Parts: sequence; structure tokens; C-alpha cells
Amino acid sequence: MNGEKANLVKYRIAKANETLNEIESHIQNDLLNTAVNRLYYACFYAVIALLTDNDIYTKTHSGTRQMFGLHFIKPGIISEASGSFYKEIFDTRQIGDYEDYIVFEKEKVLALLEPARIFIEEIEQILSTH
Repeated sequence: MNGEKANLVKYRIAKANETLNEIESHIQNDLLNTAVNRLYYACFYAVIALLTDNDIYTKTHSGTRQMFGLHFIKPGIISEASGSFYKEIFDTRQIGDYEDYIVFEKEKVLALLEPARIFIEEIEQILSTH
């Protein structure tokens, strides 16, 4: 992997972890919709790192989901559980960001935290083998 691409992949994984680490603060401050948004983006940054590492570039969130599914979930490189979680967090974030009168329950947000950690760790594991 060339140096520039390697640095970009490392940056995006660091951004995923940094974003993941800020979520507990949002939860403690009852910023639950913000926490869901940040959970999604933490996972998104990890997916972008993985796609970049494999020279797959997208311009939209939907395109990112499509390429992630096609190249990593469908062939079994990423577990189906993680694939399902990514769809769930994408859909949940869309609801929280774009629908009116949505306020997530703290339990719902807390239930998304561990799967997000597992999701990012699974991607980091794949990246560490390259």
C-alpha cells in the first residue's frame, strides 16, 4: 500500500475510534440523537477506511453501503451480523436526523454502543492483515 493511502486509512480508523469515544459523553448529557448520529459516523469512518484500503471509492452514504455490502458482506469477509448492524445504525441515524419529534430512549442508544465497538474492531482486524 502506498504511503498516502496508508496514512488515509489510519486517519479514518483513528477518526472512527475518536468518534466512538465521544459517544458516552453525549449519552451522559442526554444528547441521545447526537449519540446515535455519532455512532453511525464512527462506523461510517471505519467502512470508508476499509473501502479506501481496497481502492473502492464512493461519493454517497448509500454508495458506501452498497460497495461495503457487495465487496465485504456478500463474500463473507465481514460477518452478516455486522452487516445487519451497519444497516440498522444507518436507518436509525436517518430517522433521528431527518424525522420530526424523534427522541431516542437511553436504553436504545446504549444497546447500539457495544455492536458499534464490535463492528469497528472487526474492520480493524481485517485492516491489520493487509
